[in-house]
Amino acid sequence: MPFKFLLISFLLVLLPVTSQSTLADNHMPVSGTASKFVELIIMPPELMGDPLREISENWTDGYTPMLIEILSLSGTERAYHLLELLEDKTGQNFGRDTNQWFSWWWQQEQVQVADYATFKSSLFGLIDEKFLLYFSTSRESRIRLDEVRWGGVIQDGIPPLRQPRMLAADEASYLEDDNIVFGIEINGDARAYPKRILAWHEMFVDDIGGINFAGVYCTLCGAVILYKTNHNGTRHDLGTSGFLYRSNKLMYDRATQSLWNTTWGEPVIGPLVDQDIRLERSYLVTTTWGEWKRRHPDSKVLSLDTGYSRNYDEGVAYRQYFATDELMFSISTSDDRLNNKDEILALTFPQFSEETMAISARFLQNKPIYVNRLGSVEFIVLTDTSGANRVYEAKNHSFTSYDQDVTLIDSKGMKWSLSENELKSGDLVLARLPAHRAFWFGWHSAFPDTTLVR
Repeated sequence: MPFKFLLISFLLVLLPVTSQSTLADNHMPVSGTASKFVELIIMPPELMGDPLREISENWTDGYTPMLIEILSLSGTERAYHLLELLEDKTGQNFGRDTNQWFSWWWQQEQVQVADYATFKSSLFGLIDEKFLLYFSTSRESRIRLDEVRWGGVIQDGIPPLRQPRMLAADEASYLEDDNIVFGIEINGDARAYPKRILAWHEMFVDDIGGINFAGVYCTLCGAVILYKTNHNGTRHDLGTSGFLYRSNKLMYDRATQSLWNTTWGEPVIGPLVDQDIRLERSYLVTTTWGEWKRRHPDSKVLSLDTGYSRNYDEGVAYRQYFATDELMFSISTSDDRLNNKDEILALTFPQFSEETMAISARFLQNKPIYVNRLGSVEFIVLTDTSGANRVYEAKNHSFTSYDQDVTLIDSKGMKWSLSENELKSGDLVLARLPAHRAFWFGWHSAFPDTTLVR
């Protein structure tokens, strides 16, 4: 994440200089416990003695995540003073490794001080004044605030592509046939969003087939999910919050500054919590540009002219992260039945059932046809020669062959044709179902009770 780390380093260098004026300019009063902790990041390290002694004398275990969060923003000298207190009170010694500190803390009995949200708002408000709005004691939260980690960028610091410029397929000379794209066709409007571009932006907002969509790419958890932005007549204008939950990107909406869980498609912190909002998913496919262009020669595709200067070569963005099984941010729950970054096909059909399923991509690789059931929905996964997976309703139809292109034969000898939105044989239609690829750890951390097929 070269760009992200350049930005986080720049922000942390500026933090002691800008912090006091930022709070004053935004009229954010900080008092009580929150103020004592915020002082630890504002004041010069040599003056930290008095507030640290006061915190020590009034110690409660709920102070632990607050110190860890400050540690994550601290230079060497400041960290030394913080670690003395943290190690003394917890009996643990993880040095400056905040991932290990958080991993240990999340296994302890949950304790949270009353104004932890105010502290979190004040601390990260020093970096971006928009963060002041994310957390407060009056804001509802469905998730643990100490599991919400700063990702190292300001709001929309990883800039979404909004109504991006598109090219005709035959104009996209920058793409090679083996380049990975995320393919979408809605109401006859076929579009391809190359991974090499989207990885630098992590979100696009676009009108496809007359419908407004947000395509959200959580690079850390390997998932691109397509959501309709309109819910019950309200269009939610989404962006990148700068924060993560269990290493999963949190979105925000511009109207209320609520934070949204990317994998759930639901607001989890802020005014929209408990408003019964769940964005509707749509289908997409992860495939190669050559395969997508063959199937959809009239497709549009993202232009390199995004308005931003990035190295959009294939495989450049997140190269080091994708090359290992290591996580950038620790998570509170894991499952070693697969490696962290093993790819799975993620399935959830919330309109029918709250059950979820993960199917190993390796398991599907040599199975052109795979049938299973999730809740009340019988489904079929069709895998083509490029390894791309498409999921459709099965409705008790049994298929005997698939040419891994556009033709299936069922057990009665009937021929079915495959398109992006349906399987069809005469008047019989089986609808496409939403599904997406993801890293195992990311899906499991969002749905710990998920069924795994491997």
